[in-house]
Amino acid sequence: MINITLPDGTVRQVESGATSMDVAESISSGLARKVLAAEVNGEVRDLGRPIFEDADLKLLTWDDEGAKSTLWHSGAHLMAEALEALYPGIKFWVGPPVENGFYYDVDFGGAAFSEKDFDLVEKKMLELARQKNPYVRKDITKADAMAFYKEKGDEYKLDLLEGLEDGTITFYTQGNFTDLCRGPHIPDTGYIRAVKLMNVAGAYWKGDESNKQLTRIYGVAFPKQKMLDEYLVMLEEAKKRDHRKLGKELDLFTFSEKVGQGLPLWLPKGAQLRARLENFLKEAQRKAGYEPVITPHIGNKELYITSGHFAKYGADSFQPIETPAEGEVYLLKPMNCPHHCEIYKSRPRSYRDLPVRYAEFGTVYRYEQSGELHGLTRVRGFTQDDAHIFCTVDQVKEEVSKVIDLVLYIFQTLDFQDYQVQVSLRDPETPEKYIGSDENWENAETAIREVAEEKGLNTVIELGEAAFYGPKLDFMVRDAIGRKWQLGTVQIDYNLPERFELEYTGADNAPHRPVMIHRAPFGSMERFVAILVEHCAGKFPLWLTPEQVRILPLSDRFIEYCEGLEKVLDNYDIRALIDRRAEKVGKKIREAELDKVPYMLIIGEKEAESGELAVRKQGEGDLGTMSVEAFASFIDDEIGALLNKQE
Repeated sequence: MINITLPDGTVRQVESGATSMDVAESISSGLARKVLAAEVNGEVRDLGRPIFEDADLKLLTWDDEGAKSTLWHSGAHLMAEALEALYPGIKFWVGPPVENGFYYDVDFGGAAFSEKDFDLVEKKMLELARQKNPYVRKDITKADAMAFYKEKGDEYKLDLLEGLEDGTITFYTQGNFTDLCRGPHIPDTGYIRAVKLMNVAGAYWKGDESNKQLTRIYGVAFPKQKMLDEYLVMLEEAKKRDHRKLGKELDLFTFSEKVGQGLPLWLPKGAQLRARLENFLKEAQRKAGYEPVITPHIGNKELYITSGHFAKYGADSFQPIETPAEGEVYLLKPMNCPHHCEIYKSRPRSYRDLPVRYAEFGTVYRYEQSGELHGLTRVRGFTQDDAHIFCTVDQVKEEVSKVIDLVLYIFQTLDFQDYQVQVSLRDPETPEKYIGSDENWENAETAIREVAEEKGLNTVIELGEAAFYGPKLDFMVRDAIGRKWQLGTVQIDYNLPERFELEYTGADNAPHRPVMIHRAPFGSMERFVAILVEHCAGKFPLWLTPEQVRILPLSDRFIEYCEGLEKVLDNYDIRALIDRRAEKVGKKIREAELDKVPYMLIIGEKEAESGELAVRKQGEGDLGTMSVEAFASFIDDEIGALLNKQE
């Protein structure tokens, strides 16, 4: 017998070799019908895999990310089976689950494939799903796997096998389809009751532009048709909120082919919006003891060799910049932290000086492939709200805790209420991906987990998601329509201080190494603005919106009065613009509503004579009349409430 410990601490004794499904059925038949996969000692597995030793077990239903990922992985295999039945002789590269569904990279040979074929494939997938074919896992030797794919003439799977160790290779088969796969999968195809192919695009084999271009097919699958219907409604809402569409309509930003791909140009309203976000954070940082610094847009190549960034990310940077001096090479700055290390190192430090907190809105540059660029969320030049804290080992937990408080303050102010914190740690199976000693990593990982627990954060552990120099907390936020985004991050780093030989003199008068904490509550200004636009559908909080009030004169006779009113409102720090066009007021109101201007002031004969304002609120209609002073106080109270100020 073995002991199975459930999430609530309950221990169940089962026979060695029992499966997770056996445990689910022993709890209740209702649970067994809902469960899709299992997490055994932190690893997501098939429900049918035997357990041979004591284990912690979590049964995963659709509400768990691991279950969604498992069903979508199985959906990718189902799509591949349907494609193979419809297009005999095609070959497959990889078919992983992604955040919202799955994709498969396919070599169709000479066959044509487009969106016109989606309906045919979807029908075939549902036909196969109704057969309820089990996903069968099989351990296979490397030699047998190679022989299998050599017989098929499949160069893609043979290439994958080259990098795998014998004894770690598994095949999965459902119906007439067999694939090289680590799993996990749902029990059988019958769990999939709704499918939709979403998109088709080109994708170079292994992401290398010099390789053959394959066809990447994206899809999604659900255990109920209702879930698919709701998902498609959400996608329609997402289209309305697309920051690229709203950014153009609201005059926030633009792009120019002559300037270059992935290099956004901020228009006046967008620049004002961004400046207010920056000023908001700068003030919060000032109160938290941060000092502003400014660093250049380029740095000597040796700087990034020292930090380790060049070895890790040199291939993803822009080409080096060579000066007239022989051997002198610079790079466009891909990150700010090496520069901040050099600022810290610019003079001797004492333990009495620590913690030192440097903050910079630093613009960095990274070469993203053109096919991966996407509005403001994936660009080649972006500004990070970067800060680096240099502290003693004893100060680490307190400093991380303060950073968490700052991130949560920003979320609260901007109404990001639904979030989860990802504790990103090393993958112990790929130590070559990281720099630094095991001791330093263990200290950093212990500290970051303890702080997250002490703060009572809703956390999930993700192995292999750490930065190459240290573990991190990544704040994953769900927006107004349920999509998940990574925003704030905080990282503990014992390694860059060693590489840059940073020191401070301790109370014992001996040199000591500081710990470095990296943090960026917004992440990047570009990505944060994109997410904010989509979260609030372009209807920004009153304190943040570029245009708070639009003044609508009923005729040209009142424009001079409106100009005076505009100046008075400016004295109250209220941002107002006059619509001077010779249009009917009804049209002006409709367009102000579409432009998401929070308040409108209708000015005619009565208002000009009395000095009262006819006030209209976006989305709500008329609020009646009030004096300028009363309106200014009304606006001030609303902004104060939004910023959690005590007036």
